[in-house]
Amino acid sequence: MQPQVKHIIEAALLAAGEPLPIERLRRLFPHDRQPEVAAVCDALAELAKDFEGRGIELKEVASGYRIQVRAQLAPWVAQLWVTKPGRYSRALLETLAIIAYRQPITRGEIEEIRGVALSSSIMRALQERGWIRVAGHRELPGRPALFGTTRAFLDYFNLKSLNEMPALTEIRFWSDYDAELDPCLAAAEGSNTAQAAG
Repeated sequence: MQPQVKHIIEAALLAAGEPLPIERLRRLFPHDRQPEVAAVCDALAELAKDFEGRGIELKEVASGYRIQVRAQLAPWVAQLWVTKPGRYSRALLETLAIIAYRQPITRGEIEEIRGVALSSSIMRALQERGWIRVAGHRELPGRPALFGTTRAFLDYFNLKSLNEMPALTEIRFWSDYDAELDPCLAAAEGSNTAQAAG
């Protein structure tokens, strides 16, 4: 007896270790018995409903669908791993935030916003993580590279698209720092104040 489409998809999502798009889920089945896109979507909706009120959830991110631990349970689940995940420097996180909010952006523009020279190791680390990529080149002398975020960035931060990122002015934790990123916040807040006054 052929298992239900829903069960095959659930097993694949558990085993994959990465998000799977709908087309890849359809290719799990023999060519002559591939379910329609609507049937896969229905199965995903049923799975999402099955997981309601449980410790795991079905989440759609930029690269597709995945089954994951609910965010509020992560502190408990993290106890399973003896080694703590790597910590990122404030400079690296500021650089990533600038790229995410201002992309496409050149290295020079990042340095101008931060007010300090940008370490090559930061850009290398972000590229090695797969969070940023060269998205083109600015039509200026020397044709400087333009950097943008990747699907891996969206997947890691649980986002379907850049539109799901919070507005820059909503990110209050930055104001707790004496960070170089404050000019971005000040510019955004200044523009909001000007709009409110106008």
